[in-house]
Amino acid sequence: MQTPSDKLVVLITKGIESELSSVAFTIANGGITAGLKVSVFLTSTGIDLVRKGGQRMTHVPPLDPLSSLIESFQQRGGTIWACPPCVTSRGYTQEDMLDGVVIVGASAMHAEIKQGAATLSF
Repeated sequence: MQTPSDKLVVLITKGIESELSSVAFTIANGGITAGLKVSVFLTSTGIDLVRKGGQRMTHVPPLDPLSSLIESFQQRGGTIWACPPCVTSRGYTQEDMLDGVVIVGASAMHAEIKQGAATLSF
């Protein structure tokens, strides 16, 4: 039986083309409001969400604009990880990412899961 944890990892594989990216960050922000330590791991087209300017391309009313959701998430202590091969395959570098985004492999996510983090995938 897994012990309760105050951690949540949100895996996002959808990018600016999908309303699920806004839903995922809305839920991630809700996790912080609920007192959880929330991390987001971005893969595939999800990388475009944290490319400078990319997040301004998505707004799914009645949700807040994606750029506001991401900014709030980071300001409130949320961690955003970006998959290295996914970043590289798009020709991006750390300089292309929003400030505070960490390019790191899945091992960071796995460490949180080993410590009992709940997971959600979008």
